[in-house]
Amino acid sequence: MENEKKPAIGYINKLETFGLVDGPGVRFVVFVQGCDMRCKYCHNPETWHNSDETIMQFTGAQLFKRAYRYKTYWRDNGGITVSGGEPLLQIDFLIDFFKEAKKKGVHTTLDTSGNPFTMEEPFFSKFQELMKVTDLVMLDIKHTDPAAHRELCGQDNANILQLAQYLSDTGKEMWIRRVLVPGISNDDEELKHLKQFIDGLKTVTRVEVLPYHTLGTAKWEKLGVPYPLEGVEPPTFDEIERAEAILGIPSQPRPKDPGISQEHLDRLMKGCN
Repeated sequence: MENEKKPAIGYINKLETFGLVDGPGVRFVVFVQGCDMRCKYCHNPETWHNSDETIMQFTGAQLFKRAYRYKTYWRDNGGITVSGGEPLLQIDFLIDFFKEAKKKGVHTTLDTSGNPFTMEEPFFSKFQELMKVTDLVMLDIKHTDPAAHRELCGQDNANILQLAQYLSDTGKEMWIRRVLVPGISNDDEELKHLKQFIDGLKTVTRVEVLPYHTLGTAKWEKLGVPYPLEGVEPPTFDEIERAEAILGIPSQPRPKDPGISQEHLDRLMKGCN
């Protein structure tokens, strides 16, 4: 039929078939292409633009068919996660993809920085539709101070905080994440403000600190873009533990060297969010 809606095309940077740190259980992780934020510590700046001819293209049905091959890994608590880049820039594709997952009862996770969120139309109606087929939102709150957020990411944060409040008000489960950058996002007062904000949300079930790293600097060099945090060192374990204590995260065993733990590396090598 002429009026039949064509499936949205998703532009995908990479796929991970056995993700362990992108939501509960074992996950099939989709890293989408495209992001309007320009975070100074971005791990994957190659996902910023949608012009790379090497990116993969799928409809939601096509990609879910590929993901569902790995269902035996997921067991009872795994599923699929869409990260980035910024998934909400491809919201039509995301809706299609998650709808396919829910037809099979698969757990869905959205990993986002929240930058595209708005209560204006047509986005807001689409977002409400997306939330009907989204089980968990992992939200990266990069900074609570508006000026500091603009300096760090090139974008305002008012709508991101609005998104968190909306998810809380509508009963959507959230994990809150914070990339810990010495001298930028690890200030005690900033972390206390973040804790206060989180405490005002009703549906946060987990808070995570992701230590800043320099493993993506070669990608900036390849793109010919000066790396803005040159000389900034990763946080020490003491700094990580102090941040976790302020945020109320239970202490956990640490490896001797942050570069040795594979789980630590897996966390840090994930997408921009």
